[in-house]
Amino acid sequence: MLKIGLTGGIGSGKSEVSKRLSAMGAVVIDADKIAREVVEPGTPGLARVVAAFGEEVLRPDGSLNREKLGSIVFADSERLAALNAIVHPLVGERVAALQSQAPDDAILVYDVPLLVENKLAPMYDVVIVVDAADDVRIARLAEHRGMPADDARARIAAQAGRAERLAAADIVIVNEGPLAELDDRVTEVWADLTRRAARG
Repeated sequence: MLKIGLTGGIGSGKSEVSKRLSAMGAVVIDADKIAREVVEPGTPGLARVVAAFGEEVLRPDGSLNREKLGSIVFADSERLAALNAIVHPLVGERVAALQSQAPDDAILVYDVPLLVENKLAPMYDVVIVVDAADDVRIARLAEHRGMPADDARARIAAQAGRAERLAAADIVIVNEGPLAELDDRVTEVWADLTRRAARG
């Protein structure tokens, strides 16, 4: 089993790479997606969040109001730690379950946005960084998410810098051109990963 850590700054196109690797046969484990799933309506995770933070973090339909919860926890490190103490173990359990269901010869890709910031590189056999220049990322965030340039710059500044991220990489996927170029590069990377997996 080959464990890959996939990361990249906001707007780099990490999700596009993740989709392509999944289509090629990788087992993709998306930490952010799992973090959303463990607090969906009806889950023990959501019940614990409500017990800790009150009914005001719910929308009228009973789902979690992430913006409201975010405004509470990001201004208060103790409340953030309390939220993480609820969510992280649930994410860990789900990741472990997905990992145990994967075949022994699987290429497991962990989609981890803050891999570099949280110094998680040693957990993986190979770290792939999806890289794009800041101006390309700012333009993408404006085009795809309608994000104002100042907001995009602030988000980029809050994450690890490019040099720091590239220093952690075993493989870099530069994603600044058309999707056809990305397809070609991901195909090359997949061939490399399959060779590594075969060597064990």
